Amino acid sequence: MKYLGQWRLLVNGNQYRDIEYCGNKLKPAAALKETPVPTSLDHQICFTLYATSMAVTRMYKPMLDDMGITYPQYLVLNVLGEEDGQTIGAIATRLALESSTITPPVQRMEQAGLVTRQRSAVDERQVQVHLTEPGRKLLAKSNCLAETLLARSGMTMKEIGALNRKIQTLRDALVGE
Repeated sequence: MKYLGQWRLLVNGNQYRDIEYCGNKLKPAAALKETPVPTSLDHQICFTLYATSMAVTRMYKPMLDDMGITYPQYLVLNVLGEEDGQTIGAIATRLALESSTITPPVQRMEQAGLVTRQRSAVDERQVQVHLTEPGRKLLAKSNCLAETLLARSGMTMKEIGALNRKIQTLRDALVGE
């Protein structure tokens, strides 16, 4: 029998065997030996991550509206803040999206005067995106989002940082990095 969306422990006496998930055999992780199998939605990490992401996005929305940008545009600003002059493809890769998904928000940002787009002199297929001075100012102003998240979370910066690193470790394991 296949169980879609939950783990099934195959136990012989007290010995843990393979875990079967959608017909694929996986070795049991040490954590699964100590914790119960998730059954309700609130015990599934996928839902917790999804609901938390939605809550953060909803919290950010009024502040982003006041700044005149969308959440995807905020992410692009941050990518360019890490390294200005990146190509559309590099921005998309950093955000784990397709280039075709990044182009429309970048075009709207260019129309708003937040970025400039320029074809590469080396490879005309590449479009490089640069922050303008208003874009840099908006990026600095957007720091209030992280400050608000920290204040609303009731956590310390150290706790938020540790949580973020754990979630990144999970993400990296899932994408095979």
